[in-house]
Amino acid sequence: MRKIVLIVSVSLDGYIEGPDHDISWHHVDDELHQHFNDLVRGLGGLLSGRVTHELMAGFWPTADADPETPAVMAEFAGIWRDIPKYVYSRTLRHADWNTTIVREVVPEEVDALKRQPGGDLSLSGADLAAAFLRHDLVDEIRLYVHPALIGRGTPLFPQTDATTLLELIETHTFGNGVVLLHYRRAPGEEVTAGTEGAGRHE
Repeated sequence: MRKIVLIVSVSLDGYIEGPDHDISWHHVDDELHQHFNDLVRGLGGLLSGRVTHELMAGFWPTADADPETPAVMAEFAGIWRDIPKYVYSRTLRHADWNTTIVREVVPEEVDALKRQPGGDLSLSGADLAAAFLRHDLVDEIRLYVHPALIGRGTPLFPQTDATTLLELIETHTFGNGVVLLHYRRAPGEEVTAGTEGAGRHE
C-alpha cells in the first residue's frame, strides 16, 4: 500500500514560514532542488491545502516558458504539471493542472487513495498535516531543516495532547547546510489521541 509522507522544509526553531508567509530563509540551491525533482518524480500524488496549492499553481505551470528559468526549475515545472494533485479545501471551486478538490479529511477516503496503484503520496501544509496527524494518517515524515532561526511564524506541529513515537530511518546533509531527517512511525507503537480542533482547509 502507498504511504502518506509529510514532506516539509522547516527552520531550526520549528517554523515552516515566517510572518506573511515569508520563506526567504529557505536555502534551496541546485543540489537540493534536484533532490526534490527526483523525489517528487517518483511520487504518486501531492496532497496540500488551498494556500499551498495556490502558491504552487501561481508559478509552476508556466515556469519553464521563461528562457531565463534555471534548468533545474524548468525540470520541476514539468514534473509538477503532470503529477496528480489533491487540494483539500472547503471553499475552492475550480482547480486546473491535474488537480482534484477534496472537501474534508475522511480517513476511509484516504485509505482508499493509498490502496490505489502508484508511488507514495506527499503531504504539505501545517493545517492539513495537523488534520492527517490527528487521524493517524501520516506514515513517514521527511523534515528538511534549514540553517535559520526565524523567531516566529507558522509552527510545523501544533500543540497537542497526542504522542507519536517515531523511528529515524535516514539522514542526509546537503552542501548548503540543509539537513534531511527522515522518520517513520515506530513499529507497533500506538498514538495517544489528543483533543485538538479540526484544522483549517479553506
